[in-house]
Amino acid sequence: MIMAKGTVNKVILVGRLGADPDMRYAATGTAIANLSVATVDSVKNGDKWEDRTEWNRVVAFAKQAEFCGQYLTKGKSVYVEGSLRTRQWEDSSGVKKYTTEIIAREIQIVGNGGGSKEAWESAKSEPPKSSGKPKQQDGFFEPPEDDDIPF
Repeated sequence: MIMAKGTVNKVILVGRLGADPDMRYAATGTAIANLSVATVDSVKNGDKWEDRTEWNRVVAFAKQAEFCGQYLTKGKSVYVEGSLRTRQWEDSSGVKKYTTEIIAREIQIVGNGGGSKEAWESAKSEPPKSSGKPKQQDGFFEPPEDDDIPF
């Protein structure tokens, strides 16, 4: 990891996939996998505890993306390590849009890797929808050449 001016941009998640990976390919042929990873926190609300689900956008590139497309499916528990990146674009109306994503450096299946139907039925909200169809990705953020992603 590269540190500049004493700062660190590192994210570690352990959660479950809310959908199968959305596989895409850059114009260069580089594989890109978009994942929706759910993490759950328990928060106290009055006298009882409630689960709060947070949906995290994760993007993997190249060999990490190929791994995701081949081995990950909805409900699997995963360990994700990476960094936060925010990107912007203009929609068809010229309105600036922003999204913050975790750019994965490492993704591993944890536990038995299986997903239980009951775990997803108890979720309070649904993950973002994805088409699940491989397609060309035009204008998608790709990591800079000097990034230290190990693949």
